[in-house]
Amino acid sequence: MTDEHQQGTPEPEGSGEHPFQFTDKRKVNASGNQAQPVEPAPADETAEPEGAEAPAQDASVDPLAGLDFEPSGDAAEASAVLKAQAQAAEHLDALQRERASFTNYRNRALRDQEAARDRGVQDVLAALLPVLDDVERAKQHGELSGPMAAIAEKLDQSLQKFGVERFGKVGEEFDPNLHEALMHSTDADATAATVNLVVEPGYKIGDKVVRAARVGVVGPE
Repeated sequence: MTDEHQQGTPEPEGSGEHPFQFTDKRKVNASGNQAQPVEPAPADETAEPEGAEAPAQDASVDPLAGLDFEPSGDAAEASAVLKAQAQAAEHLDALQRERASFTNYRNRALRDQEAARDRGVQDVLAALLPVLDDVERAKQHGELSGPMAAIAEKLDQSLQKFGVERFGKVGEEFDPNLHEALMHSTDADATAATVNLVVEPGYKIGDKVVRAARVGVVGPE
């Protein structure tokens, strides 16, 4: 064995400071036979080489697609209840808006209807004013009697049903909003301007003056 080692070890070449050396790494078993050099185990083919980059992930694949976020059991029931409550609240709000809109429309329609009725009564009254003036003059002169007096009374009652009111009498205090003074006189004993003569009575419907009363006025000096 010594000879083999001597034969396997060559003499160093050269005479420098760092001579060439060779080392025999073969092993000798107990029987004296030479052992085969140990070969390194093959590397795992499936292992990735060191320093290799990982394959790029497909951007179109959702990483959360495989996860289950759907509620189950009590959570699903609670979610359904909340959704139903939200829908009910939305429907209730829409119903309230429609009801308010209908209420406004009904009130506006009633106001328009009342205004149209008042305009109609005013137009009819304005057309009847000459007739009413003639009837009133006949009463003042005592020329209205018998059946004509009954007809005049029924005419006044019919006008009152539509809210027509006659005003303007002797002794009333003069009001420029209700009276139209056609003549004016003075009196030393008078303390305020009053009506002393009614030429034509006035007519109004509610607070709406259709025609002011045409009167004569007496007042202090």
